[in-house]
Amino acid sequence: MLSLLAAAAADTSGPIQWAELGLTPGIDLGFFTLRWYSLAYLAGIVLGYWHLSRMIKAPGAPMAQRHADDLFFYCTLGIIIGGRLGYATFYDPSLWTSLQLFQLWTGGMSFHGGLAGVLVAIAFVSWRGGLPFLRVADYIAVNVPFGMMFGRLANFVNGELWGRPGDVPWAMVFPGAGPLARHPSQLYEAALEGALLVVVLLYLFWKTRARYRPGLLVGVFTAGIALGRFTVEFFREPDAQLAEFAANTGLSMGQWLTIPLIVLGVAVTVRALARPPLASGAPAAGAA
Repeated sequence: MLSLLAAAAADTSGPIQWAELGLTPGIDLGFFTLRWYSLAYLAGIVLGYWHLSRMIKAPGAPMAQRHADDLFFYCTLGIIIGGRLGYATFYDPSLWTSLQLFQLWTGGMSFHGGLAGVLVAIAFVSWRGGLPFLRVADYIAVNVPFGMMFGRLANFVNGELWGRPGDVPWAMVFPGAGPLARHPSQLYEAALEGALLVVVLLYLFWKTRARYRPGLLVGVFTAGIALGRFTVEFFREPDAQLAEFAANTGLSMGQWLTIPLIVLGVAVTVRALARPPLASGAPAAGAA
């Protein structure tokens, strides 16, 4: 993607103009526009559910299909509710006193809030089904990067959450962001938090015995996505209402929220590697 943008920049006398890329906010149905951001969430959830259903058919699964169905429903709620409430808490507290809190179509979702919502959903389904929480979290973690990748690509298509000014060949001018060419940081996030983790986690699950080390997959996911987000924040423009906070503290709100996740992810990964793996023939808890 970046190489194509760089090639586009080489064919012009100035920086790439996002408005000239021919992108649209969604599919115009005449009476309604089906926005790419909504489709990205839907695609990530459906693809994750499909892949989870394949994963639990492999040896050593900690759950049955009925548990995967429950997780599909409750994790979807967790993403939406947690993502919105997290955004209101960390990025725009004024939403708590406004009906705009419920207007999800206006945008504003927090990764950290969505992650918390998913953890609550996993905990609930695991408790109700008598499933091992950590192993269920491992299986869910493998599928989360699908949604992260689609979501960040949708951010780019919408021309939102642009990056800081930069002079790289693929820097571009975004409508509403002034005349300066900026990093397409949405694509950086799609690559680091999405595509890269998809490859790493799929390889670990299908080509190694990582599934038999409780916590390994979720630890790699947590550390990987947090490191990706921390890195991209150096190129991403802070939210307008938090620009002063970033200037005063030296790091953005996203980076401060990410540091504990990096520590947690590394700790969980080390613990998983230090403990003996499960026997491959062990029955799947709660999967009868």
